[in-house]
Amino acid sequence: MTKEWILNPAMNRWQLNYKRNVGPTSEEIRKCAPKSVEEWQEYYYKNVYPEEHLIQLGKTLYVKVTEVLTSEIESITEEDCIQYIKNMVINRTYDGYIREIKTIYGQLEELLGVKIEPASDKWDRLYNVDFYIKVNSSYIGIQIKPINNALQLPQIYKEHKLQKESHERFYKEFGGKVFYIFSTKEGESKNIANREVIDEISSEIRRLSSQK
Repeated sequence: MTKEWILNPAMNRWQLNYKRNVGPTSEEIRKCAPKSVEEWQEYYYKNVYPEEHLIQLGKTLYVKVTEVLTSEIESITEEDCIQYIKNMVINRTYDGYIREIKTIYGQLEELLGVKIEPASDKWDRLYNVDFYIKVNSSYIGIQIKPINNALQLPQIYKEHKLQKESHERFYKEFGGKVFYIFSTKEGESKNIANREVIDEISSEIRRLSSQK
């Protein structure tokens, strides 16, 4: 539908597809378990909202598009477009870069002085690693675990035990160990809770670097 690029953002902007307007559709369709779209339509109109309700939402969307959006579009100047492009390319790219640096792996890169790469989906599934560090022909695995309080630690150690086999397999195949990074959040900042792991990773990097 070629008009969707207009209708979809408008519908989202005015939240016409939100639960309060169209009901808990994800929950209701599971209750219905329809075998066809016709069956789902009949159920929705009978148990959630009647067809007239959706028609009214459509009319509301039409007003928003033809009146509000049209007025806003007509008010846009060439200078607005120029400044928007500059802001997206310069300011927002820089802001994204700073946010990235402030994340856990950004902190690790700065503290360790090495490049840290995100693991592939395959490595995530097979070895339970989120990131890796390449040292010569070997790899070190890193798994980041967010923690909010000490109550989570027993569960994390339980997961650690369950994932031990995959981490040992990673070590056998790629030569480097897998390390856990415990991440805590204070306001908008993320911090490494187990700072001692930095020295452990550094030691592993030196070990692998010395190998020929």
